[in-house]
Order: sequence, then structure tokens, then C-alpha cells
Amino acid sequence: MIRFLVAALALCLLTLTSACAGPRFGDNDPVDWDGPPPWNYDIHGIDVARFQNDIDWGRVAQSGIEFAFIKATEGGDRLDPKFARNWAGAAQAGVRRGAYHFYYFCTPPEVQARWFIRNVPREGGALPPVIDLEWNPYSPTCTTRPPGAEVRRQARVFMDILERHYGQRPIIYTTLEFYRQTGIGQLNEEFWLRSTARTLATTYPGQSWSFWQYTGTGVVPGVAGGVDINVFAGNRATWQRWLRARTR
Repeated sequence: MIRFLVAALALCLLTLTSACAGPRFGDNDPVDWDGPPPWNYDIHGIDVARFQNDIDWGRVAQSGIEFAFIKATEGGDRLDPKFARNWAGAAQAGVRRGAYHFYYFCTPPEVQARWFIRNVPREGGALPPVIDLEWNPYSPTCTTRPPGAEVRRQARVFMDILERHYGQRPIIYTTLEFYRQTGIGQLNEEFWLRSTARTLATTYPGQSWSFWQYTGTGVVPGVAGGVDINVFAGNRATWQRWLRARTR
């Protein structure tokens, strides 16, 4: 983390450009970016699940974090035990929050959508729901990898159901491996993309995106241990326009 902070400060002193703009957070495993670094962006957020234990959302908000995607459900019958606490805590601290669902390819999309709706309230001010699409080779129950056309069909079914219920089109979160193997980028949807060693222009060339998950080992006050940190694609004015268009 010290090397990360020193490098960032040196960049600011040498360039005196927009590299000094926006909030910056520590990282337990920093990288040398191949393009504009993530701290160039104005709007930073986190995504969390039970692994982060109890979060001090007041400290999170004071640190400069402005949004959070909170794990709610998985498959057709699993609820994150920290979801209700995180959902309420983020809202109380003034952190914009949305819920995400980890998708299983062994359960029909209709069943998973109903499970998400059963557990995630339809509340004003919430960010759009998220469908987390990635392979899960460590699952004890579901390692199925359908062909790309089937993956895309199931994603559309799930997203259509959620859109009808929440009045918001869900966002797709995905990883580079899943993106390349399934052609999920063929869908004309809004994306949240993971890339923790290279910029998105390198890893997902030509793909539009709204959110970039740039580390899984970030350091944020109020969160114990490493945490995923993300940025929004635009500046602060663009963020406000996005919120007006995409929140309930």
C-alpha cells in the first residue's frame, strides 16, 4: 500500500494534471497501470458481501465512497446473511446502493429472478439491480458452462423479469474470461466490468461500460481487510445525470 501511495503522489507532483483529481484509496496489491489510472475518475464505490463482515458505513461514506453494490442473492435459494444489514447501513450513511445477484447456470432464470425479488425491496433511490455473470469453478453444486447463446438467453430472461418488477433495466457484471467465452458483450446492455491488472481499453477494447472494478484488494476505511473498489465511467456531472436516469 505504501508503494501505491508514494507512486500516486509522485505522479501528481510530476504532472500536475487530472491524475491528481478524484478520491484515492490504498491497495494491498497495487499494479502499474498501462493507461490512465483508476484514481483519475471522480466517482468511486465498493461492492461487498458477507466476506467483509460488519462494515462501518459512516466511515465508508466519510472516506469518499459514493456508491455500493451489495450482494443479495445467489442461485435460487441462497441469501447473503449480511444483505439486510448492509442495505440499511449504506442508506443511512448516504451511500447510493444497489443489490446484486450471483447467477447459477443450474437453476432456471425465472426461479432466480423470483428469489431476488422476494429478498430485495423495491425502494426509491436504489441503483439498478445487477446480474453477476461469471464462471464458478469452486462451486460444490454447479460448475455447468452453457454455450454462449444459452448464457445470453438466460440473462435476457432474468433481466426482463427484474426490469418489469423494479422499473430499472439490470446492469451486467462480468469478468474477462466469461466475456470472451460467452460473447455476453453482444447484448446491448449496460456493463460493469472487472479488470484488476490492465485498463478496460486494453482488456475489453471497444466495449462500453458504466462501472469498472479495478481491484479486489482495496483498502477503504470502515471495511476490514481487502475490498473490491470500482469507479464510474464519467465525471461528477455525468454521475448526477446517470442517477437521475437510472435510479427509482
